[in-house]
Amino acid sequence: MAVAATPKAKRAGAAKSKARLEPVRDAERTQQAILAAAEAEFASKGLAGARVDVIAEQAGANKRMMYYYFGSKDDLYLAVLERAYGAMREKERDLNLADLDPLEAIKTLVHFKFDYYVEHQSIISLLAGENLSGATFLKRSRKLRDMQTSLVGVIQRVLAAGEAKGVIRKGLDPLHLYLSISALGYFYFSNAATLSVAFGRQLLSAPERNERRQHCVDVIMSYVTAR
Repeated sequence: MAVAATPKAKRAGAAKSKARLEPVRDAERTQQAILAAAEAEFASKGLAGARVDVIAEQAGANKRMMYYYFGSKDDLYLAVLERAYGAMREKERDLNLADLDPLEAIKTLVHFKFDYYVEHQSIISLLAGENLSGATFLKRSRKLRDMQTSLVGVIQRVLAAGEAKGVIRKGLDPLHLYLSISALGYFYFSNAATLSVAFGRQLLSAPERNERRQHCVDVIMSYVTAR
């Protein structure tokens, strides 16, 4: 016959479980702190200019821990890229586009992509740097393609639903639609500094951003809506 654990034994067991979890939580916190610091450093200075000692200091860690968790500076850079893409994909999934009215889903995605660039300027710099390198590091990623394929599949379902209802044009390519939505915002923010000087307008000011945001919506919705 089993003997029921005493309250003291239960407390002791709970304490042991907590003790086992703490190192795991600490490790996760440390890794996330390193990734956040690395994202800021890489976005600001690029891979070549970024310094691992600065990353470690900003993360409240040390270089030994950084190398233990991520292996090398290059591996850390790839982890930062995957984290940036993963965070954006997660937010896109949270939109639940397939559950919305098709036209509303497209409009929601346009709003999201534009606003995401406003709120996450670092991803602009990270993507610019990686494109200059010919996507050297993202080619090594085992996660990226799955992330992108999943999103394109959602857009495909939205387009199919819209076609069935007669509200979205037939034959639209979900990938090219997504590229157009992304490009309308990405180009604006990645070139805002030079364009502001060239045209004498403060393109990053709130009024200009709001006008551009609506312009993006108008362009995409005019393109996808069935006539």
